[in-house]
Amino acid sequence: MVMNMKDKKLHMIGNAHLDPVWLWNWQEGFQEVKATFQSALDRMMENEDFIFSCSSAVFYEWVEKNNPKMFEEIVERVKEGRWEIVGGWYVQPDCNIPNGESFVRHGLYSQRYFLKKFGRIAKTGYNVDSFGHNGMLPQILAKSGMENYVFMRPMPLEKGLPGRIFWWRSEDGSKVLTYRIPYEYCSSGKDLEYHANRLLYELKDGEDEMMMFYGVGNHGGGPTKENIKSIHELNEREDMPTLKMSSTISFFDSIRKSGKEYPVVQGDLQHHASGCYSVLSNIKKENRKAETLLVNAEKWSTISKVVKGQPYPEDFEQAWKGVMFNQFHDILAGTSIPSAYEDASYLYGEAMAIGQRNLNYAIQALSWDIHIEEDVTMKPIVVFNSHSWSGKMAVDLEIRGLSNDNFKLTDEQGNVVPAQRIRSEATVNGQSRLLFVADLPSMGYRVFKLYLKTEAPIDLPHVPITENSVENDRYRLELNPETGCLKSFYDKKNDLEILRREGARLAVIEDKSDTWSHNVFKFDKEIANMEVVSIRILEDGPVRSTLRVKSKYKASFVLQDFRVYKELDSIEVKVKVDWREPQTILKVKFPVNFNFRKPTYEIPYGYIEKSANGEEEPGQTWIDFSGEHFNNGKLYGLGIANDSKYSYSFDIDEMAITILKNSVYAHHDPKKLDPQEEYDYVDYGVQEMTYALIPHEGGWKDSDIIQRAMELNQRPICVIETFHEGKLPQVQSFADVDSKEIVITVMKEAEDKDGVILRAYETMKHKVHATFHLPFMERTITMDFAPCEIKTIKIPYDKEADAVEVNMLEM
Repeated sequence: MVMNMKDKKLHMIGNAHLDPVWLWNWQEGFQEVKATFQSALDRMMENEDFIFSCSSAVFYEWVEKNNPKMFEEIVERVKEGRWEIVGGWYVQPDCNIPNGESFVRHGLYSQRYFLKKFGRIAKTGYNVDSFGHNGMLPQILAKSGMENYVFMRPMPLEKGLPGRIFWWRSEDGSKVLTYRIPYEYCSSGKDLEYHANRLLYELKDGEDEMMMFYGVGNHGGGPTKENIKSIHELNEREDMPTLKMSSTISFFDSIRKSGKEYPVVQGDLQHHASGCYSVLSNIKKENRKAETLLVNAEKWSTISKVVKGQPYPEDFEQAWKGVMFNQFHDILAGTSIPSAYEDASYLYGEAMAIGQRNLNYAIQALSWDIHIEEDVTMKPIVVFNSHSWSGKMAVDLEIRGLSNDNFKLTDEQGNVVPAQRIRSEATVNGQSRLLFVADLPSMGYRVFKLYLKTEAPIDLPHVPITENSVENDRYRLELNPETGCLKSFYDKKNDLEILRREGARLAVIEDKSDTWSHNVFKFDKEIANMEVVSIRILEDGPVRSTLRVKSKYKASFVLQDFRVYKELDSIEVKVKVDWREPQTILKVKFPVNFNFRKPTYEIPYGYIEKSANGEEEPGQTWIDFSGEHFNNGKLYGLGIANDSKYSYSFDIDEMAITILKNSVYAHHDPKKLDPQEEYDYVDYGVQEMTYALIPHEGGWKDSDIIQRAMELNQRPICVIETFHEGKLPQVQSFADVDSKEIVITVMKEAEDKDGVILRAYETMKHKVHATFHLPFMERTITMDFAPCEIKTIKIPYDKEADAVEVNMLEM
């Protein structure tokens, strides 16, 4: 039977892929948006059947503020159904590196903007050029009002899928109907026959309807007169399918009505451009810092408003918009031109200045109302814990006047708290940093009291340290003086060696790929291990002792400070890098002494298990390798958390963090580097990071790695106070949850300003009945969580009104 091509349909999606930043700065992107939008409006005047689809709330904001008349025209075209708003997010971001809350905010601010300005929200998620997509996005999309998803990368050679159209499902069961764009998301401005012919094979392969995206893109442009003319001409031909000017929502509605069943895909969609997980360390570090600071500031601003009447700040949305713009896939991925990163630094600076200011207003409104007795010999220190669990956490802060060991630190009841002086950030007399481990209440604070100029130092046993080893009651670390690597990482309690070979090995890897590392999935061409220069005792005290290892490779140096605390079971490693080697990658590697190993990565608002095949993988703040110990058969694991990196690998028995990838800025294949030319490299110079080694019995779900990783990234906040009267006690908890599996990530004022929004998620793939205690609101709330579910709860200020679950748009 001969196929009648007219029974097949191509939904023609007029679009213009607009990169607001890439090989140009945002100001040029701003202009290209206006030019593209005007072109689309002109095509509508010329062709009554023409439909245009466009994403990214920031583009509409730009036009609204800079060309109100054009914006009014777009509003009318949206009402007519000829201009389709897609995406529902602020930009098309990198879909691996932002944390879970950032993806929520993209939807929250953008969808509410679309609803306010256009009377509708986007129904189709739209990230056609993003370099991979994390596996929790279906839940976030669905709970942000989007039931469909369109992407292009990874392409078929990078990720095999059961079809162009499939249901993409996340671990909680949420799913979106998804379409992978064939070939390209844009076209030339000429005749479209070539592009249409490429889709004929796809239609012959079983699909009755597909979308074909057309229009000049990347630097904007959109559909041309010739594009539209060729669509009409091609549609007249019997050897062509029906070509219909359409929208993504029309396509998805049509295939839903067809009754056809589509396969289900669960998990992430990777890999494309694996170098983007690590290249340009600074932009990724600034992203982590900004996300963390804003969430912290919102929590304390919420508590301070309810407890003290401190006005809730109006500028959080502005701060988040700067962060979200910088999450555009060509910015956060590290693939834009150098001057674009100057612009990005201004936005991060604005966001963090807003966050710092609002956080300070909030916590000082609280600390000023704590009743602190008069004592001229005492300096009160209020320590705030932003997490929804209590526990011991390391605290350090600058203290003026702390010049020797004749001091004493106590808690609010007068119990002595071990403390030690460590090096100040300043090089002056009469000042040190104070280090101690604070036992803090959940989402609350505690007052500690520092007495300077005591008669004699308090005699406390030190954390044992030698020239090559350091240990506490649980673990012993031994460094090899010949290599500078960890020779032994020994668990005293379980009587086992964690490492199979030397760990903390700094491996230098050749990287001749471009900035993106197109078509490269592993970075495994090791050319050297860094050589040890020195090992020395940096700190020797009752709270922690530290060994510093200095390593070198050619003109580059790395400092690793191995910090062992008396009261903490995780090992903290502060890293400072001064890197001078072009076209190289630096990894820190740990081979584990386990069999039947299982690698796990944190992803935004979830986790994923992967293979130990050496491929580079994106992750959030922690990774874990668990298995059965080779010697004693115990189930055991090693987790590693960090404060600024997103790129990891597991290769057979070795886990690694990619510290840096030193590529030429915006170098794209097939352009070849000229060996006579001097280029700018993205990770040339000094950078710092901290990682934590978190061994544990059992699998990672038996550990506290989620909590330890969050503590590493959201450290306690200190206020040095004075004595004064107040209504608040010297120790206070404002919120907690009774289940270890549930983590509160967000507490903010509702967008409608009539209550508080609490967001929490289930972390371990368990069904959980959880109770939230919120004494600052005089509320107790119980909720049932499905495995891996993210819940958004609205708690009205009106105490007579019930708390209710809402979607991520707070509706």
